[in-house]
Amino acid sequence: MKEWWGFAVEVDSAGGRLVVTGAVVAVSWLVVVVVGPLLSRRRGDPFDRYVAKKLVRYVVVLVAVIVVAAIWRPFAGRLGLVLGFVTAGVAFAMQEVIGALAGWVSIATSRLYRVGDRVDVGGVQGDVIDITPLRTKLMEMGSPEHTSSSWVHGRQLTGRIVSVTNKSVFTAPVFNYSASFDFLWEELVIPIPYDQDWRRAEDLLTAAVRRVSARADAREAVEHMRRSFPIPPTDLEPRVFLRATDNWVELAARFVVPVRTARGAKDEISRDVIEALQAAGIEVASASSTVTLRHSRSAQ
Repeated sequence: MKEWWGFAVEVDSAGGRLVVTGAVVAVSWLVVVVVGPLLSRRRGDPFDRYVAKKLVRYVVVLVAVIVVAAIWRPFAGRLGLVLGFVTAGVAFAMQEVIGALAGWVSIATSRLYRVGDRVDVGGVQGDVIDITPLRTKLMEMGSPEHTSSSWVHGRQLTGRIVSVTNKSVFTAPVFNYSASFDFLWEELVIPIPYDQDWRRAEDLLTAAVRRVSARADAREAVEHMRRSFPIPPTDLEPRVFLRATDNWVELAARFVVPVRTARGAKDEISRDVIEALQAAGIEVASASSTVTLRHSRSAQ
C-alpha cells in the first residue's frame, strides 16, 4: 500500500503524473457535480442559482488546469521560447479578448443585465439566455422598424440565437427593457380628416387605451424604482395628444403596457379603435386617394 501511494504521489515519473492528473480530474468533476448544485440551492432566485453553478464550474476548471500544468511542467527548459509565443499571441488577440473579459466583469458587477432580461445590446434586441466570459447569447426578437436582417416586424421572438461580444457594452449603448421597470410607453397614431368629428374620435381612442393601459401595475413599479433611483414624477395616465398637420388632425395615444405584451396590447387597441370609428361613421385619413373614372356613353 505504501509503495502504491508513493508511486501515485511521485510526479517525477510519467506514470505518477498520469495517476495524479486522473485524480485531479476526478476531484474536479466531483466538485462541479456536487458542490455546484449544493451552493446554488442556497439562492432563492433561479437566475442567481444559474450564475452560481457557472461560477463554480469556471473556478474549478481554472484551478484544475493550473494544478495539471504544475504537475507536468510543460515549460521547463523552454521558458524563453514559450514567453515569446505567448507574447505574440496576446498582442494579436488582446484587444478583443481582454475587452470582452472586461465587459463580462462590468456586466457582473454593475448588473447591466442578467439572464432573463430583455435587452438591446450591440445592435441586437432579444432575451438574454446565457452570459459567458466572452459573449452574451440572446434569443433574438424583431423590431417595429422594417429591417433587412429581421422578418418579424414586431417585438416578438424570431427563433434565432445571436451571440454578441461582451466588449460591446463599452462601445455601444445598452438598453434594458426589464431590469428595474418591466413596462414601456407605446404610441398609436390615428389621422382624422378635418371634416370629420375628431373630438369624438379622440374620446373613442382615449377609452380604448384606458382599457388596455397597465398604469396601476406600472405605478407600483415606479414606486419600487424610487427606492434606488432619484427619478422625477412620471405621468402614467393614458393620454391622447393632438397635432394639426397640413392634411389632417393627428391623434397620438400614449399608454403604458408590460414590455412583453406590447404588440398584443397595440393590436387590441387598434382593433377596438377601428371598429369604434366605423360604428361612429368617422373616416381615417390616408395619404393616398382613390379616383374612380366613369365612362359616359353620351360622349361617344
